[in-house]
Amino acid sequence: MGLISLLTSNPTAFVLIAAALVLSLTVHEFAHALTADKFGDPTPRRYGRVTLNPLAHLDPFGTLLMLLVGFGFAKPVPINPSNLGRWPTMWVAAAGPISNLLIALLCALLIKVLPYSPLTVSVVLTVLSINVTLAVFNLIPIPLLDGSRILGALVPSLGRSLHEFEMQPYSFLIVMGFIYLMNGPIVSFIQSVRHWALGIVGF
Repeated sequence: MGLISLLTSNPTAFVLIAAALVLSLTVHEFAHALTADKFGDPTPRRYGRVTLNPLAHLDPFGTLLMLLVGFGFAKPVPINPSNLGRWPTMWVAAAGPISNLLIALLCALLIKVLPYSPLTVSVVLTVLSINVTLAVFNLIPIPLLDGSRILGALVPSLGRSLHEFEMQPYSFLIVMGFIYLMNGPIVSFIQSVRHWALGIVGF
């Protein structure tokens, strides 16, 4: 179910979840861009991606999908692997999911130290849940996701094949079709990890 269904039934929940998604996706893409920039690749800075401005990272079509069907994406950060090398490229790919896990950890700490109120807990748990979901989903080693680029750096021969596939004009449709067909197992796995993370903080 997309976020748009909450707009009339629960406007407060809509605003909280939409804001958490925008924040989480922005930090995720900023982490990719900043890491590439620190490793010496000027490409993200040239495209204006080393910023926490959400407008630089949100994809119009990906945002629309989030509103309508509850699944979407931000604009991938452009990098030039030849400016980075094997291991920096891996860390650039890993930076996004790591940033989401750090946000989730911060949320867990806030739940422990902030005075209890239903609204505070609701907001912090929403942000925690979304970031765990983004981290786990992006670490799945299928093309176009961060996990495939991490795997490609660990296994260079596989990485070249994945890169060639991702450059094909039909790759996006194939990956989206695979995610759709595997929606059940993927969602179940992500929910299991999310429940585990919430269990750690006592929820």
